[in-house]
Amino acid sequence: MPEPTKKDETENESAPPPPEKTAPQEGGNEKGKDVVIREMTSSSDEDDTSVSTPPADGMSKPAERKDSVWSLGEGAPEESEKRDDTQRSTLFIEKPQSGTVSVGGNITFIAKVEAKDLLRKPNVKWFKGKWMDLASKAGKHLQLKESFERHTKIHTFEMQIIKAKENYAGNYRCEVSYKDKFDSCSFDLEVTESSQAAPSIDIRSAFKRREIKQQEEEPEVDVWELLKNANPSEYEKIAFQYGITDLRGMLKRLKRMRREVKKSAAFAKGLDPAYQVDKGGKVRFMVELADPTVELKWYKNGQEIRPSAKYIFEHKGNQRILFINNCTMTDDARYYVTAGDEKCSTELFVRDPPILVTKGLEDTSTYVGERVELSCEVSEDDANVKWFRNGVELSNDPKSRYRIKVEGKKHTLVIEEAAKNDTATYSVMTTGGQSEAKLSVDLRPLKISLALEDQTVRLGQEIHLKCEISENVEGKWYKNGQLIEASDRVKLYHKGRIHRFIIPVSAVDDEGEYMFVPDAYNINIPCKVHIVDPPKLHLDGLGENNTVTVVAGNKLRLEIPITGEPPPKVFWSRGDKMVTDSGRIRAETYPDSSCLVIDAAEREDSGAFRITLKNEAGEDTALINIKVVDVPDPPQAPNVTEVGEDWCIMTWEPPANDGGSPILGYFIERKKKQSSRWMRLNFELCKETTFEPKKMIEGVAYEVRVFAVNAIGMSKPSMPSKSFVPLAVTSPPTLLAVDTVTDTTVTMKWRPPDQIGAAGLDGYVVEYCFEGSIRCSGCQAETNQAENLKQQGFVQAPFDGFSQGISTDLSEELGEPPFNLEADEWIVANPELTDKTKFTISGLPTGSKILVRVKAVNAAGESEPKYYPQPILVKEVIEPPKIRLPRHLKQTYTRRVGETVNLVIPFQGKPRAKVSWQKNGSPIDKNEINIRNTENDTIIFIRKAERGHSGEYDMKVEVENLVDKATIDIQIVDRPGPPEVVTIEDVWGENVNLSWKPPKDDGNAAITGYTIQKADKKSMEWFTVIEHYHRTSATINELVIGNEYYFRIFAENMCGLSEDATMTKESALIAKDGKVYKYPVYDDFDFSERPLFTQPLVNTFAVAGYNATLNCSVRGNPKPKITWMKNKVLIMNDPRYRMFSNQGVCTLEIRKPSPYDGGTYSCRAVNELGEAEVECKLEVRGGLSFFRLLMDGVPPHIIDSYMREVQADKTEGK
Repeated sequence: MPEPTKKDETENESAPPPPEKTAPQEGGNEKGKDVVIREMTSSSDEDDTSVSTPPADGMSKPAERKDSVWSLGEGAPEESEKRDDTQRSTLFIEKPQSGTVSVGGNITFIAKVEAKDLLRKPNVKWFKGKWMDLASKAGKHLQLKESFERHTKIHTFEMQIIKAKENYAGNYRCEVSYKDKFDSCSFDLEVTESSQAAPSIDIRSAFKRREIKQQEEEPEVDVWELLKNANPSEYEKIAFQYGITDLRGMLKRLKRMRREVKKSAAFAKGLDPAYQVDKGGKVRFMVELADPTVELKWYKNGQEIRPSAKYIFEHKGNQRILFINNCTMTDDARYYVTAGDEKCSTELFVRDPPILVTKGLEDTSTYVGERVELSCEVSEDDANVKWFRNGVELSNDPKSRYRIKVEGKKHTLVIEEAAKNDTATYSVMTTGGQSEAKLSVDLRPLKISLALEDQTVRLGQEIHLKCEISENVEGKWYKNGQLIEASDRVKLYHKGRIHRFIIPVSAVDDEGEYMFVPDAYNINIPCKVHIVDPPKLHLDGLGENNTVTVVAGNKLRLEIPITGEPPPKVFWSRGDKMVTDSGRIRAETYPDSSCLVIDAAEREDSGAFRITLKNEAGEDTALINIKVVDVPDPPQAPNVTEVGEDWCIMTWEPPANDGGSPILGYFIERKKKQSSRWMRLNFELCKETTFEPKKMIEGVAYEVRVFAVNAIGMSKPSMPSKSFVPLAVTSPPTLLAVDTVTDTTVTMKWRPPDQIGAAGLDGYVVEYCFEGSIRCSGCQAETNQAENLKQQGFVQAPFDGFSQGISTDLSEELGEPPFNLEADEWIVANPELTDKTKFTISGLPTGSKILVRVKAVNAAGESEPKYYPQPILVKEVIEPPKIRLPRHLKQTYTRRVGETVNLVIPFQGKPRAKVSWQKNGSPIDKNEINIRNTENDTIIFIRKAERGHSGEYDMKVEVENLVDKATIDIQIVDRPGPPEVVTIEDVWGENVNLSWKPPKDDGNAAITGYTIQKADKKSMEWFTVIEHYHRTSATINELVIGNEYYFRIFAENMCGLSEDATMTKESALIAKDGKVYKYPVYDDFDFSERPLFTQPLVNTFAVAGYNATLNCSVRGNPKPKITWMKNKVLIMNDPRYRMFSNQGVCTLEIRKPSPYDGGTYSCRAVNELGEAEVECKLEVRGGLSFFRLLMDGVPPHIIDSYMREVQADKTEGK
């Protein structure tokens, strides 16, 4: 509720409040206006400051208030009241109405705004009096709500007053704005007394709250205090909880008040932010000083105030008081007081006495065009008076149609020529009262001198309507209720009291009911216009002699366009018999056409039909000849005599009846059995009675049918043939190969067939037979051929003289399989079909040799078998162990102390490879280092590395008697220790020369530099003078003469600075009168040097297809020239090699090396002082295998040549 949350304290609690000042008022609902006072309560301060008013006779002085903040609301005339009249519009569809409530009761005021033309929610504010925004007073006694009804598109805004009190009575106002639109409405609240009488309260107490100790009231929620103490993120929540709509305005005031709160050293208590006093009254300013001896000065608008009869100064201990007597409007200003360099300011607001309305407005009625004057009288001459129309302020703008005239105390609102929309409620408002009256503007009675007459007009003639009325007013023409606008075709004339409507050339659409409606009058003048036109038949689309040909059995729908107004009647006849609108032969009539319909036309329907049109304007008739022809009968159902993989052959017999015209040919269609969509197979007529459909989908059921065609058209389709399914077995499986072999099993793998077909693939059958158990023609020849291939290098993994690595592509090149065995000699390895492409044949005797073949099976049967080209020896093969050490582990593996070490090293070897680890030649302690081995790799894991984990780790993989080894160098580094001894070697001038020894503990990493710091002996604050210094002696320059310094040094490696520093034991004093330092003479140093490789080349293994690099570093002066050689041959202009040299580091990059790129590489550096050379061996591993080349489609003779070159390179390398 809009009452202040702060309670007043009075020096005499029993003193009654000041009596209410009233004045006689006229004009009905007129009430005095009071300036709104807003307060913020501070519970921490107990000092009193006063808002002085002249005391009544013998009464106690007004109550003093605590920490009051006085403001005049939103300021002088609001922006909404300054809007131009052209910008105002009515937004309310329901305005809040005045009401009455008893003390302690509840009441709700409702305002509704239509959102039909609004893009967003309008802004609504509630005020009490003229200035107080009630959004800041929402709380226990006042709630503001809003809602939106989507169906009706209406915003509803409610203000609910809970447990009303007597001081809630007064005038309220609701304002709504949206962009340039604005509307407002004023209403009154009357609070009646309850059964218990209450003392009278001053009207100004409507916005004040006095504390009465005899009555204990519930504590009220202060929204200002909530916002002041709340976190900004909770502002929206508080606004929603207490119904605050103008949250932004409250936050602005809150921010302004916060800026004013400043702690002062000179003022124990400062001025309040604002004071208020009535004109002619007395105001008291008081501050309390922390130091009573400080000189105090008072200022008004920057001008110092001197003691006088008007300004009285008073001292009471530490208090300094300023009284201002007989306040006038010139005293309304900003005041501040200074105490030394500090200042405290406040604002003083002086109010004028209210202006009263002594004679109110009177209700008035008049006619449109008359002069209207609304007058009232006020209590003072030339007072400021505001006029309102329906709650919206009227301005005295020369362009406005409202003129305000002032004659002393009389104020008049003049409307020169009243209009209908001037009907409204007009009100006048002063600072102390208001009055309102209703103005009603009516129209003069209207008489019709000449009414409109009904007309019948021939199509194309002029339509001319004329009427005359008693008043010279504009009007509107309507046709069938629709507004008619003037255009090139429609002419509208208005001269004096006569109105005319003319259409020079009439059309059929011009028929209807016309009406003239005078503006501003609720009457209309109607008439009817009827358009007529003789009937006519339009036969342009028919053939010669109006003949129409139709195929027998088809439906004839002959549409004849017709015209005429009114629409003519249509008659169809055949001879003497009329055609009705029902039956197989019937007539259908529409507004602009007539149709002759013959369902399933027959040869007997041929003949002449007559059509006749009649209406009130005339008649028209014509004869139409109908000719019926036929199509052949459909052929019999075709027969499918033969079916292939994607084709069939079909035959049929000609139709029994050709429809009276020779058969020209046939069309054939097919469809899937489960589908209803037929597809045409031939677009040219088939002259024969045999046809071969092609491009059908294998495994899908089809049906076919036939159409016969003659000169008339195409027959109905024949009955579909019996369904048939094209089907074929799959092609053999591909890429049959041996996967693994043990002492009792052989695992084969293969790829699916190249062609599976629509019948799908159900699975595979694996069969085998033993070599030598039955006769196998050609087996010995195949064995001999395999031996020859082995000698030529085609076999990769031999199995006791028989190849198991030869691709199936090679077997296909060797021709048909050499096995000539009966079908029952093969043993089925899988009784049930397998859908996988890998199968293990188990239960085989060790040392036996078997032949294997695989078949694919589908619904059409088994495919041709796929044979493995060689017998397979049932014996497990040993795969030598091989460690595949990752590239980053071939160099030193470095980690910091505390980091995790997790290395995965893959290897290969069968069967059952054994992995063992050693560190520096000793077994690994598994309590510190975790080792996990699998079939394919081994993992070494250290959760938190320590320096003791550094060393060489040897890995060994064993398969029976075969062994492979690898070594991993792991280095765990930490920050170094401090240097050993730091000494001051010499002090001269502003310089100090230091030297030190490297640290004993380098942190298991090379020392990369030192950081030197200095500290003045007095402050002992350390400052860095040199960082990343590499030598063990340094000279510190630019020291301050007269100061004494200590120095300390940190060691640094790749992990950072040492934790501690070594400090000089003695200090270095920079003497003021130092000795003159004599710089020593040094001979020029000769930097010339012959080339020297500081980092040699290292033997390297490269992976085929991945870039490889060779690196070394060299120094020399002058800069040496670098050349690279392969096998002692100079490398020049070869795009496969890239050479770099940067800061002495030489790099040779080999792009995607192949086995051909293996060999001995050397780097030579030459300058004028000499030369140096280093070399290394490069081995390229992972070249293309025999099987891979076969898979890529390389011919065998080219593979043979390639393998010979590889073998020769290996022999030459040994």
